[in-house]
Amino acid sequence: MEILLVLWAALMIGFVLVPFLRRRRGMLQQVPAGHPDAADPANYGFARQEELDVRMPGPDQDLLDVLDLVQRTQDYRAASQLLAGTEAAGERRWQRVQAFAGAASLELQQRPGGVGDAPGGQWLRVWRAEQPKDAGGAAVHAEFLVQQAWRTATPGTDEFRIIMEEAKAACGEAALLAPGDPVPYIVELSVARGLGYTQPEFEQLWLKILDRAPNHMGAHLAALHYWCEKWHGSREQAYGFAEAAAARAPEGSLLAAMPLFAVFEHLPEVNLVTGFYESEVVTKAIHGALHAVHSARPDDPMLAHVRHLLVFFLVRAERWAEAMNQLIHVDGHVGALPWTLSPDPAAEFAVYRALAVAGYEANGGSPASLPH
Repeated sequence: MEILLVLWAALMIGFVLVPFLRRRRGMLQQVPAGHPDAADPANYGFARQEELDVRMPGPDQDLLDVLDLVQRTQDYRAASQLLAGTEAAGERRWQRVQAFAGAASLELQQRPGGVGDAPGGQWLRVWRAEQPKDAGGAAVHAEFLVQQAWRTATPGTDEFRIIMEEAKAACGEAALLAPGDPVPYIVELSVARGLGYTQPEFEQLWLKILDRAPNHMGAHLAALHYWCEKWHGSREQAYGFAEAAAARAPEGSLLAAMPLFAVFEHLPEVNLVTGFYESEVVTKAIHGALHAVHSARPDDPMLAHVRHLLVFFLVRAERWAEAMNQLIHVDGHVGALPWTLSPDPAAEFAVYRALAVAGYEANGGSPASLPH
């Protein structure tokens, strides 16, 4: 089963890692024994690069078991049952909808079908045909269309707009089947970005989400992209949106980490020098995200997403011990930003992990001194 980029395929942040990382990877592969960069992540119990799971940011064994079953048998019923038993307003339902849609999309990409051959993702088509009133199936279908538009068509083309219009209609149908479920409206946030909703149109959609799940982290991340300068807003609007979300976040909410995601969104627009990662705006965003992870529930489905982004920023800021403290929580899974923006997420994650280990040990750290 391959569902690379499943959980965040719809987000599509246009970030490109700087050449420094490519050079640094080569250095890590060539350093002599005894050099700090030769520190071995395996000494900390970290997984080997080839063992890193690129499908998800963190564990969700129920989802993985069901995905394996659905793709092996091409029977959708286990997926339907899992979604039916997943809390509608929670983060996990949104992630599972994305996962099923991503699995079907990648199946279709790998097996487009032809004369005598059924296309990949047939189980989703059967699901919609046999259970047209199933709210979970309708939401997965809507997200599937969104992912198809971003994967297979070029924004601004007729093909892209046609698929997005179909996705918009599917979102409306899914919303009618589950009036209290925010997921169809969260899916539509990507449609809003793709079709260029006006600000009043977007705000009307956003209010529907706030009415149903005001503290939904996944929804806020999806909405953040609309406000970014490369789409329909500006850097100031994006930062303002993120900071407002953090300011009103209840205790224990990961919304306090939103400014860090806003900074990440606009990295291509800033001077990527070492000092930037020690600047006031980045330091403040990092501190907000650290506070968020320290106060969040250990089982919060979005916690791994924040930890992965923290690893990126803490390594860049050369805050080695803090980066290691995040790594011990997320190692083994790399299906999250920023790694999924690379053609090889496991390799990108492994570079940062190796840098963290090397920096940690160069400053006196060791496996024995790292808390678990």
